[in-house]
Amino acid sequence: MAGLEDKVLEKITFDEYSVILVDGKPLLFEIDGQFFPTVRGALEMELNKRNVTVDKGAIRFVSNGADIMAPGIVDADSEIKEGDLVIIVEEAHRKPLAIGKALMKGPQMVEADSGKAIKSITHVGDKLWNMEF
Repeated sequence: MAGLEDKVLEKITFDEYSVILVDGKPLLFEIDGQFFPTVRGALEMELNKRNVTVDKGAIRFVSNGADIMAPGIVDADSEIKEGDLVIIVEEAHRKPLAIGKALMKGPQMVEADSGKAIKSITHVGDKLWNMEF
């Protein structure tokens, strides 16, 4: 991220992951040794890599923390590999809804008509989203 030299960075460690605060906002988290944007971070940074797009029928489930099923996926970054952290976005406005771990490759997510494609890690409205410092 360009421009971090004038930002205040803080690290807070929880049981399941560590959160990196940028000027008091939880924009990144560390999980399994990797740093990745939180939902709020993905929203603020407007990232276009490792995105998985879900249809409007999936929004309610994803926003409540459900894992993402392949039939609800309308598009996915073709470079996504199984095990990658991904950003789940909604179809209409491309706004981030959740962060998850890919259980299949990007193209497979779009082609499959059944099965779980992504394990949800954090989502809009959860404790990480609602953190205030």
